[in-house]
Parts: sequence; C-alpha cells; structure tokens
Amino acid sequence: MFDVLVIGGGVSGMQCALVLGSAKEKPFAADKKIGVILHQKTSHLQNALFNNVLGLPKGKAGATILEEGKAHLQEVYPHVEQIANEKVCEIKGEVGNFEIITNKETYYSKLVVIALNYSKPLTIDGLEEFVAPHPRAAVKKDRLYLKNDDHVVKEGLYVCGTIAGWRSQFSIAAGSGAQVATDILTLWNDGNHTKVHDKI
Repeated sequence: MFDVLVIGGGVSGMQCALVLGSAKEKPFAADKKIGVILHQKTSHLQNALFNNVLGLPKGKAGATILEEGKAHLQEVYPHVEQIANEKVCEIKGEVGNFEIITNKETYYSKLVVIALNYSKPLTIDGLEEFVAPHPRAAVKKDRLYLKNDDHVVKEGLYVCGTIAGWRSQFSIAAGSGAQVATDILTLWNDGNHTKVHDKI
C-alpha cells in the first residue's frame, strides 16, 4: 500500500515526486511510502527545447531533462519508488484504498496523483466521468483535462500539470506538481500548511 502514487513522469509528475520525497525528514512524512509510475504517455518534453525557464541553461533539451530528472530523484530521494515501463489501464476505489491496475501489476494507494499530458486519448478506465475539453488550449488542438477543484478531482484523487487544465508551459506544469505535493504534505501534517525548503 502506497501512501501516494503519482502517475506520469513528465514535468508535473516528477516535480510532485521530488517535493514529496524531499519531506522525508519531517516527522509526518518519515514513514510514507511514495511511488511514481514513469511511463504512461509520450511526454511533450521529448521534442522540447528550453530557453525561457528560470534555472535551466539556455538550449536545454526536454529529453535530457526527463533522463536527468529520474537520475536526480533516484540519487537524492531513493526512498521514492520509480516504476518504469508500465502503463496504467484502470483506477478504481476511493480515498484510502485506490486500486491502480497497469499492464503488468496491480498497486494500492491511499492517494493518487494524475500527472499526464493533455493529449487524447486518455485510456485509463475509471476517469471517464471527469474528462472534459481543456479550458486553456486552442479548440482546434482538441485537448482534454480532468475536471477538478484546486487540483482535486475527488477526495484522494489529485491532478496536476496540463491535464489539470493549465497551459502547456514548463514552469506552470512544474508549479502545479509542486502545489499538489505541498497540498498532500499539508494533509499529512494534520492540515497545517506545509512547504519544504533545504538550506545551506
């Protein structure tokens, strides 16, 4: 049983996992089991080139960020379990007992974060009732999102990044993932607002 399982290893999913992982020294997060399923859809980062993101050197390739992100997470927060080469087929259940069925395994988690891109189709059974046209994408692109209230689709089921209804911009997706992570940390911290910063 995971305490939280993030589905998607792009910008928002990896940022969410990094922030969750970084809270391991906090008493309320020390015993939490955190996982991220990395392979779900082809990330839009594969073809991206970044010149306008604070903290990234100009000319940084998105494909490089994907690989570096996995290595960074493994090196700095190895307690976050990375699940590669699996595709989520179905999500069912409710807060405290979600069942996440992939093409290879079945996982259980108290909380779930959907961090996929906003392209069609969304092939995960159990999410159909939440799918709607994307509110911040050009109509001709025919993008989708999961209806949510401040990143919450339903109790215990979160969404972040472009599929949460945000524009496809690196810093926006990363911020959305970080926001969801801090909301979950706040939940674990008995509702006391929580953020995590390392200091020199």
